[in-house]
Amino acid sequence: MTVHNLAFQGQYGHDLLPALGLPARAYAIDGVEYYGTIGFLKAGLQLSDRITTVSPTYAAEIRTPEGGMGLDGLLRSRGNAVSGILNGIDIGVWNPATDAAIAAPFDVTRIAGRAANKKALQQKLGLDVDPNALVFGVVSRLSWQKGLDLLLERLPALLGAGGQLALLGSGEPGLAHGFAAAATLHRGRVGMMNGYDEGLAHLIQAGSDVIVVPSRFEPCGLTQLCALRYGALPLVSRVGGLADTIIDANEVALAAGVGTGIQFNPVSGDALEGAILRSCELWRDRQAWRKLQKNAMKTDVSWNRPAAAYARLYRDLAAGG
Repeated sequence: MTVHNLAFQGQYGHDLLPALGLPARAYAIDGVEYYGTIGFLKAGLQLSDRITTVSPTYAAEIRTPEGGMGLDGLLRSRGNAVSGILNGIDIGVWNPATDAAIAAPFDVTRIAGRAANKKALQQKLGLDVDPNALVFGVVSRLSWQKGLDLLLERLPALLGAGGQLALLGSGEPGLAHGFAAAATLHRGRVGMMNGYDEGLAHLIQAGSDVIVVPSRFEPCGLTQLCALRYGALPLVSRVGGLADTIIDANEVALAAGVGTGIQFNPVSGDALEGAILRSCELWRDRQAWRKLQKNAMKTDVSWNRPAAAYARLYRDLAAGG
């Protein structure tokens, strides 16, 4: 069984048991019973031979009271049956060298081609066309889980540091209204499209300098993987798959030449603001920034390694392991 997001559990009344064709004895703590309901996810976790999540860190987090959504005890009891395998993305679809949805193609040997996409993005969302402005992009559901309330709260710091915000998303009405109001109040500095548009999602990846993913919890995340592919440095909270896929550009990583983005922890407004300001400091050193972009674009975000890991797991299961 592979779990994506433990928050979505599928709970139903116990009177559904006959319709499922299950015997009465199945409604027990070691069966499908879950806090007086039938728990579909709980049953799967209880009865599966192996359990995988979409990142190793998330596999550890869901075995804690903080991240287990009421299922941490069960998951701890499963011991070595629980593991994490990172997601990948389709690098044919997400390929800046061949992407028909963006303004100009580019790759790791022609990163300067991103400039045309930045200009196109600024024009598309009504931002001031300024190649020197640090553009922070967001492609996300507008929700508490995704931490977008923290970004809205700290938007004054982002703008005060000279940044711009390009946002594509929909979700909780309060957040949608808040960002729409900010786009009206800060014309030329904040641009928003409420909804989803696949072409714009690609352009935000190709034209933003930073992609912000401040999630409170994140099983894996695909947005930051696309960002790496397109040379938009991910600014992420240190949770779940975000922690596993991004190397923070701290002093040691910069000296070693291995950074690929910016991480922050804990998931709070203060920490996010600190990461935003650190991004602005890094932006001022364009040589270091270009090195980080190259590192990001060279990261293997394909399905090659995850597919091999799943194949090993399935072979082991087939062999009775």
